[in-house]
Amino acid sequence: MYQPPHFREDNLEVQHALIRAHPLGLLVTLGGAGLVANPIPFVLDASASPLGTLKAHLSRANGQWQDFKPDLEALVVFQGPETYITPSWYAAKREHGKVVPTWNYAIVQAHGRMRVIDDPDWLLRQITAMTDVQEAARPEPWNVGDAPAPFVAAQLKGIVGIEIEITRIEGKWKVSQNRSEADRLGVAEGLRLAQDDASRHMADLVDARGALPGGRQS
Repeated sequence: MYQPPHFREDNLEVQHALIRAHPLGLLVTLGGAGLVANPIPFVLDASASPLGTLKAHLSRANGQWQDFKPDLEALVVFQGPETYITPSWYAAKREHGKVVPTWNYAIVQAHGRMRVIDDPDWLLRQITAMTDVQEAARPEPWNVGDAPAPFVAAQLKGIVGIEIEITRIEGKWKVSQNRSEADRLGVAEGLRLAQDDASRHMADLVDARGALPGGRQS
């Protein structure tokens, strides 16, 4: 991933927090048919390995679990908040007009070799963990045990598990750190006026990340 130093995020806890907040990762592998990519919801087990281990399941009908090269890294892309940034929000537009549109975003890319797991007990633990996390905030959380056991057992036969021990992880938070304070204030204000959750979240990131060290721009 292209990584200008001022956008780079190497804090593992921050990277993990984005994965947990946006668990639908894009799983990318290389197989005999070429590159394959599928959106898959992952559970992160931070204690399973030094950089964390990603656990998920695929439909047995999804050929990606069979057609991949196990000696090569898989890539999982977790997309966090992202928004278009209009130059109309910049103070610099009114000062000299030398501005262009851009896109702000936060993203994590995790690399590691993919292992296929065809074990009903492992799969039950994985879907239970994933469901419990996603249902936790609901007033009356649904859990896997609410479904009849024979039905759950039948569903497990239609999926296979995958596990990726992360061996390399990159974070990138491109949130207007390369703009002047006046431009950043304009971006945050413009985003909040949009009144949607994604824009408000991005405004908070722009405020929190601030300027480059020493007030540099690039």
